[in-house]
Amino acid sequence: MNDFNTWLDPLPLVAILRGLHPDEAPAVGDALVVAGFRILEVPLNSPRPLESIRRLVDRYGSERLVGAGTVLDPARVREIADAGGRIVVMPHADVAVIRAAKQAGLYCVPGVATPTEAFAALAAGADALKLFPAEQASPAVLKAWHAVLPAGTAVLPVGGIAPDTMAPWLAAGAAGFGIGSSLYAPGRAADDVGARAQAFAQAWRRHFDSQGYSA
Repeated sequence: MNDFNTWLDPLPLVAILRGLHPDEAPAVGDALVVAGFRILEVPLNSPRPLESIRRLVDRYGSERLVGAGTVLDPARVREIADAGGRIVVMPHADVAVIRAAKQAGLYCVPGVATPTEAFAALAAGADALKLFPAEQASPAVLKAWHAVLPAGTAVLPVGGIAPDTMAPWLAAGAAGFGIGSSLYAPGRAADDVGARAQAFAQAWRRHFDSQGYSA
């Protein structure tokens, strides 16, 4: 399996499609792909999430990293893998779920809110860390974490991220972001999702252009 960080290049934004209906998956997925999104997450508390995962996997194959979010039970990992999912994202840092994901050969990005949780998750095999909820932390907190986390640890803030709030997090060392309701919400038209996705992608590129190099 390729290193997870390869999926963060060139656009390290995870589309969190909470509430996605399987019938919406192709159009919404296409809108995101056109904008450059490479990682698509269907939370398990969505309608028939495994069917949506299957449809996205069938549509994009290995060209996109598709999987499940809000994975709370290690028993669900096998179902996700059977549906073709290749990534497990969690709101918490249950090491049993992390280990189940790694044993199944899947990437795993658990949610952490403290350094204690971050180190425990990494020790269990986490491929990256989801700083959640980001509203509870700050860029200063992330910068402090990076002073002690292993070099190269990818941390993705999730929660309340908007195109115009990304820059301070990036300056503090964020490797990318998970984007939820500001990108997709149930019933939102695919064209609207696509426009929002483009706004996020442009904000990411503007930040790196301002630093004098391309993402």
